[in-house]
Amino acid sequence: MTVRTVRYYLYLKDVLLLSLTAFGGPQVFLAMVIDMMVKRRGYINEKDLLELNALCLVLPGPTSTQTISAIGFRVGGPMLAYLSLLVWVMPATILMISTAILIDYLQDNTPGALGFSKFIQPMAIGYLLYAAQVTIGKMIKTMEAAVLMMIAAFVAFFYNSPFIFPVMLIVGGLITTHNYHKQPKIEDQPGINIDWGNFILWAGVLVVAAILGHYTRALPIRLFENFYRNGSLIFGGGQVLIPYLYTEFVEFKGYLTSEEFLTGYAIQQGIPGPTFSISSYIGALSMREWGLSGFLIGGLVAAAGIFLPGTFLIFFVIRFWDGLKKYRPVRAALEGINAVSCGMLMAAAYLLFEPLESSLFNILAIITTYAFLRFSKIPSPLIIVIGVIAGIGYQWVANLVGS
Repeated sequence: MTVRTVRYYLYLKDVLLLSLTAFGGPQVFLAMVIDMMVKRRGYINEKDLLELNALCLVLPGPTSTQTISAIGFRVGGPMLAYLSLLVWVMPATILMISTAILIDYLQDNTPGALGFSKFIQPMAIGYLLYAAQVTIGKMIKTMEAAVLMMIAAFVAFFYNSPFIFPVMLIVGGLITTHNYHKQPKIEDQPGINIDWGNFILWAGVLVVAAILGHYTRALPIRLFENFYRNGSLIFGGGQVLIPYLYTEFVEFKGYLTSEEFLTGYAIQQGIPGPTFSISSYIGALSMREWGLSGFLIGGLVAAAGIFLPGTFLIFFVIRFWDGLKKYRPVRAALEGINAVSCGMLMAAAYLLFEPLESSLFNILAIITTYAFLRFSKIPSPLIIVIGVIAGIGYQWVANLVGS
């Protein structure tokens, strides 16, 4: 076994470990990647990692998944990148398909058994607050960046539209380009050669899926097209994806009930891996009438649809990113992009809290979760397990008192 093969094996092993332990969304994920892949393994330096993460924020699709794929591309090329994508998404996909099967079974056999899930939601806010602290500490270094972060948070509070996020990222980058003179000059600035292959692949799959879905009317193909389209248009991460999926699959198509959707969303916040994995849950329940095979096909088709477009796009851009970032205005723009992304993170914490009941329990759950993450050495998975057990116990007591 060569040194290169061992390095690739170790990288995939680390990706699997992340997929099983990365709770709290892309920002917590970023902190864990810095610790594991920068400080421990040295696959990439922290500056390059933050640049790649900022690049992924500009593109549509799941940021954490694109970042993992991009690191894999840097370490071992396209093959390792696709393998790392598969290793990263499969655990969460399997968990969410299993959740869909369990939820469907409980609804048919144990009425009222889903009440416990609402207690997982406030814990997600605690994770998001902790992620905000870690990310802001690393990305906000100037007063201008801090002001941009606050403006972005304010705008996102009141205009929770997916079209606002890419506009804010672009505007933030343009604002900080005037600081380009502070960036060191790089004498070697070769021309940028763009390989359009992955862009054509992304667009081709989108068009072919839409045509096949229209003419065949086959549910698996239509589901793939639905999720591929969403994965191609969503900027701002998994929280932005949620209202889109709710509108399309609950309100418009009626594949899920509102209770089923919200239960799946709450449970997804308590599992590791990419937040976009809720798509597997929705896809599985959308094909429940097909039986067990429908759950599996629906979940896997949804996962493929939601994760592939962002991967195609990051592979398209990353090939000429090293040349592009040598230009000082481009590097200066990253400061504004990072600042806006931190502002959107602050807004996400508020937007997630807004639909929750303003109860003492929810507030204590948020504060306690943050305190455990910030001040204790309790592993993230154990904190989630404690929260789930506490929620089940609370529901059991409530049912006992009610009877």
